[in-house]
Amino acid sequence: MLKSLPMINLKKVKRYSIKTRLSKVKQGDFASKPAKNRSFAAFFDSLPNILKAKDLRSVASDIVSAHKHKKGVILMAGAHVIKCGLNPVLIELLERKIITCICLNGAGIIHDFEIAYQGKTSEDVAANLKNGKFGMGRETADFINLAAKDGVKAGFGLGYAVANKIAGANLVYKNLSLIYNAYKHKVPVCVFVGIGTDIIHQHPSFDPEQTARGSLRDFHILADNLSSLNRGGVVLNFGSAVLLPEVFLKALNLARNLGNPIKDFTSANFDMIYQYRAAQNVVARPTMAGGKGYYIIGHHEIMLPLLAQSVIEKI
Repeated sequence: MLKSLPMINLKKVKRYSIKTRLSKVKQGDFASKPAKNRSFAAFFDSLPNILKAKDLRSVASDIVSAHKHKKGVILMAGAHVIKCGLNPVLIELLERKIITCICLNGAGIIHDFEIAYQGKTSEDVAANLKNGKFGMGRETADFINLAAKDGVKAGFGLGYAVANKIAGANLVYKNLSLIYNAYKHKVPVCVFVGIGTDIIHQHPSFDPEQTARGSLRDFHILADNLSSLNRGGVVLNFGSAVLLPEVFLKALNLARNLGNPIKDFTSANFDMIYQYRAAQNVVARPTMAGGKGYYIIGHHEIMLPLLAQSVIEKI
């Protein structure tokens, strides 16, 4: 016959008053009630000072502080940011001298050129892949490939090579080009390419040697610009899951190796899902020597305008 199991004595449980306990959520941090005809500044202030709303507020404040103290605000962006129609938002930040350096992947300059050329971009990949037409548009490939070939030979990095070509071309929607506007405002444009990853690499006009040389120049330009982050700068990554986080980490290491004390800056990654390399190479590892890192999840077409407007309201 089984013996009865011993019972715990709940009378011996130690308790305390919740008034003596740390509570991470306080009523003073709550959101305000929705209100009609509220200004953006009032709306932004109405967000709860909790979790990602608090982080977004902190990133915006750090960008404002960087701008005020003439520190770098480096934007890294995947091509999806451009495809989401966000060039006007970024161009406004360029014109206000808030963004001090732009980093893109190869797809970024492709979509940016197509917007400048015809005011539209983004083909139906699945439909065109069936018959081998995907990425075979001649204007995009020939313009960018020729720009890279001529511009890099003239001494430009890849980003400015294409931007310089756009600047000299009669393109109807040129003012909507992100890299043209960066070039016009003398903001560095760094473009990093993986050979075979972009549609223009399929074309006979592609010059891998000049493209690679231009991209390496941009890597050195980025490494040089990273010193502007020291003690108060901000680096933002919108939507690049692998390429730009990897490039950033190596450029940061190179800059530090050359004697630049780059620490005590803010890094923030914005993406629609959690990405390992961005979390490690943008948010965590670079700020271990000092600084703050944030990871905020949300769609670019919402989060970037929200961040940009909050910054502009504070400046």
